[in-house]
Amino acid sequence: MIYKRKIISDPVFGFINVPEGLLSAIVQHPLLQRLTRIKQMGITSYVYPGAQHTRFQHSLGAFHLMSEAILQLQLKGVKITEEEAEAVQAAILLHDIGHGPFSHVFENTIIQDLSHEDISLMLMEHMNKEFNGKLDVAIRIFRNQYPKKFLHQLVSGQLDMDRLDYLRRDSFFTGVTEGNIGSARIIKMLDVKEDHLVVESKGIYSIENFLTSRRLMYWQVYLHKTSVACERMLISTLLRAHELACKDIDLFCSPALHFFLYNKIDRNSFHNNPDTIQHFVQLDDNDIWTAMKVWSSHPDTVLSTLSTRLITRNLFKVETSSEPFTEEYKYRIISQISEYLHLSILEANYFISTPSIAKNMYDPAEDSIDILYKDGCVQNIAEASDMFNSSVLSNKVKKYYICYLRIPDRIQNIP
Repeated sequence: MIYKRKIISDPVFGFINVPEGLLSAIVQHPLLQRLTRIKQMGITSYVYPGAQHTRFQHSLGAFHLMSEAILQLQLKGVKITEEEAEAVQAAILLHDIGHGPFSHVFENTIIQDLSHEDISLMLMEHMNKEFNGKLDVAIRIFRNQYPKKFLHQLVSGQLDMDRLDYLRRDSFFTGVTEGNIGSARIIKMLDVKEDHLVVESKGIYSIENFLTSRRLMYWQVYLHKTSVACERMLISTLLRAHELACKDIDLFCSPALHFFLYNKIDRNSFHNNPDTIQHFVQLDDNDIWTAMKVWSSHPDTVLSTLSTRLITRNLFKVETSSEPFTEEYKYRIISQISEYLHLSILEANYFISTPSIAKNMYDPAEDSIDILYKDGCVQNIAEASDMFNSSVLSNKVKKYYICYLRIPDRIQNIP
């Protein structure tokens, strides 16, 4: 089959050009098309109704930015062959194919000891057999096993095309303008020094804006207290469904979801049982929503209550604090939920969650952002910036959340 060049209209970047051949084949492949049925921001649309964009759109956007970055680096004399360019574009197109329904929610509940990056790599290797080894270089870049390390940084690093797209795209669709980074400016300022991605010194203010915007997007959007509550409700729902399935209680679900609920799925399952991958690629957000609509009338009070409240957007109440919530306060809430729903204390625990989340603006241990000056010297952003210093950039802000079932006139806030 001949895969012709495609031009795709994107609301964020305009027209995206996909060359004929391998890259066009990847875009049309069922594993990438599956991402059209998985929302980029999970259940965040409960907070920002415009956040309806998909992981497929994000993958195309990241691909577009990668194409621009390659062009800019080549114009500056960085040697990138046509094979390497195609490979790094393929790697960014495929970087998210391992995401399950609602992204991180699924991998932290039903799938154990396995990240979406691990699954992405497995699926890339599966596709590579289908493409007769044409993804060999892309996989080596993805795994950071290719000699030119800066290519991996473009796929997974502090200034990778993944981040540059999702910050701009998520800002666009949520309407949170504070997250609108200057991705075009940053890409034009990229260069390579001693096989490491660097930013020209005149782009330092764009980097400062990028770090500030990233911080704002995390606390205002990704870690918004209602978003956290929605995610914890969904996690509790899936964990309860999995517990009932382990007891052989009949649950309505698609064949693919049935496989994951009624089996223990971990890293070994993906490696040793071919059925696991086959069922995984059939899963998307629709499997979960359809199941929850039916579960809302299930005789199990925990499952039906959680499902109904998610379907009708009757969400958990959320409180935040800079200090952990006391065990006494948590137990008082659990006791009241137990009494209200006529459940055991153990079952009532499904209706309360106390996550803590820590986030810093910049972690140099992950992958440094280095500024290149005209005299050839290189400085870390923490040293080069006159707005930030290392303590400001690396300072972790930690918040404690308590999310629980709303009970009218019963549970009061902390005095």
